[in-house]
Amino acid sequence: MIDTLLAAASATAEGFGGPAGMWAAIVNDFSNITEPAAFAAFIQVLMIDLVLAGDNAIVVGALAAGLPPEQRRKVILIGVLAALVLRVGFALIVTQLLQIVGLILAGGILLLWVAWKMWRELRHAGESAGSPEIEGDEHSGIRSAKSFAGAVWAVAVADISMSLDNVLAVAGAAREHPGILIVGLIFAVALMGLAANLIAKYIERYRWIAYVGLAVILWVAVKMIWEGWHDVAPVVMRFAA
Repeated sequence: MIDTLLAAASATAEGFGGPAGMWAAIVNDFSNITEPAAFAAFIQVLMIDLVLAGDNAIVVGALAAGLPPEQRRKVILIGVLAALVLRVGFALIVTQLLQIVGLILAGGILLLWVAWKMWRELRHAGESAGSPEIEGDEHSGIRSAKSFAGAVWAVAVADISMSLDNVLAVAGAAREHPGILIVGLIFAVALMGLAANLIAKYIERYRWIAYVGLAVILWVAVKMIWEGWHDVAPVVMRFAA
């Protein structure tokens, strides 16, 4: 697990101009963390990481719930490892793509869809019996997979979606604070590897945490759409003229 986190940090560093550039960005942002904008970005990133790490664990546990114990544990392990790798990969891609005009607007619209999905999940009655390894997944509103292959496929698809959601939301929240963005991405990987089940347990017990996370994601989505439109508008006006 430590090797995975170190690999995540190394991969993220390459995407931000190497370890020296990454460290300089972190020092710069956290030396000014008392500034309202930087502090707000940091809190938003923490909340997004907490809620989406717990949500990832709940979905994986619910999908694997109908399998025998041995297969269920394998599916959950595959789900966690896949989420770790995907978050690192998406971090490198998304942070570069957001520099392209128009993709911030598209990312904001995608995050609106993420918020809608979270809202439906929070208000949905349970359909899965839940996996003993994951607390809180019995109220996910997700049907368990019927076979090992089906569970692995469903978990892979869910991991791709949720990892992209996580990275996109963190990148949107801290886009103007690269140091906070870097820490947020590494923190997202660490939470998935070390504490996702614990977070899922508390999200299930204290549902307001999930609603606060939903509000943060919705705010980031609206902010990205607003800023993205102002990036795109001059280009649209130029072509219209």
